[in-house]
Amino acid sequence: MKILLTNDDGVQGLGMLKLAEYLKDKYKVTVVAPEKERSAISHAITLHKPLRLKKVKEEDSLKIYAINGTPSDCVKLGIEVVLREKPDIVISGINEGLNLGTDILYSGTVSAAIEAAIYGIPAIAVSRAETADIEDRRIYKFLENLIEKVLEKGLPKNTLLNVNIPDFKKGIKGVKATILGKSIYIETFQKNYDPRGKEYYWMAGKISEIEKDERTDIVSVKEGYISITPIHFDLTEYNMINILNSWDIKIE
Repeated sequence: MKILLTNDDGVQGLGMLKLAEYLKDKYKVTVVAPEKERSAISHAITLHKPLRLKKVKEEDSLKIYAINGTPSDCVKLGIEVVLREKPDIVISGINEGLNLGTDILYSGTVSAAIEAAIYGIPAIAVSRAETADIEDRRIYKFLENLIEKVLEKGLPKNTLLNVNIPDFKKGIKGVKATILGKSIYIETFQKNYDPRGKEYYWMAGKISEIEKDERTDIVSVKEGYISITPIHFDLTEYNMINILNSWDIKIE
């Protein structure tokens, strides 16, 4: 079985490399990852400069490539150039830091998995709490079991799984299927000046509302569950179609 592995932390991302080392004992693993960190880049693709592919490592069951592109570029190039055929599954991660709620709209990790789903390939985005022990073997065994289930059961069209893993040291209650919560921030922009006297702004922010719905990924992870959220990237609000048609908008 062929697994394509990527991330947005860069080709040296520890979570991805640890996962690759674990999976290579059972599967044929190919890593195609950005040459440097590309966090919060969402679903950007590279159109206005060439993409360069560099082989970093080659073993019998593990090959690692770096490209000067985005996570979505990595999936495209991995399928179209490196593998030249569809892998059985694409895993994006393990990301250092959680991707919860509406934050997934900015996430390069989740967007890489979405790109795989566009190709019709089963895909899982995986993130962990920054304090979670990356050496904890339970993380990798859980992911192996999840991969096997996805390959056995399949996923609906245009659907991927977004997985978030809490800090096991604080206790783990189990695995929970969840809905997306809402990550609402108060944005702040600090104004500064560069050495040439030109002003620039540095964005920061903090949560303005605390999610309370126990069905959400945000609350579930906080309570000690591994969260699995099925993501469907058809953003159409179908209930609005008939309403819009009823407006009878004229062309003058």
